[in-house]
Formats: sequence, C-alpha cells, structure tokens
Amino acid sequence: MVLITYDVETTTPAGRKRLRKVAKQCVNFGQRVQNSVFECLIDPVQFAELRHQLESIINSETDSLRYYFLGNNWKARVEHIGSKTSYDPEGTILI
Repeated sequence: MVLITYDVETTTPAGRKRLRKVAKQCVNFGQRVQNSVFECLIDPVQFAELRHQLESIINSETDSLRYYFLGNNWKARVEHIGSKTSYDPEGTILI
C-alpha cells in the first residue's frame, strides 16, 4: 500500500493541465481518498511505472509529490473519521 499525495501549482493554465494529468495517472493505479491523496495497492513494478509517469509530469520547481509506504500491515495503520466512507482495496468489486 502506497499513499500518494501531491501539490501542483495551479495559477497558470500549464499548472492546471499538470494537475489533471497527475490526478488521471493516480486514478489509473489507486483510489482517491481526498482531493490530492490516493491510496494505491500496487506492486513494486507498478509503483516504478507510476512514479516515472508522475515525475515526468510535474514541474519539480513548483510542484511536489510525496510517497508514503504503509507496508504489509497497512490496514492496522489506516483510520477514517468523517464523511465519505472508506473502502477495502482488497475487497470484492461489484460492477
């Protein structure tokens, strides 16, 4: 489980475009849990691919990315309080 957070400068059209691209890549690999926070249950190869994609999108002088590695016991380290019910990324998905 990797928690990915980002902050992209959005005062310019180029910044807003980068923000959309970062969010789109994160959606492809995980679940949005807050505006700029994604929980991603991914293996090392998938993480390397996502990291490469994200880091090629951002402007490292104005934007930032943070990766939090929650490890194998991640369920015991995640608590949720408030609106928007939590989800189980290892649970059954109904379509």
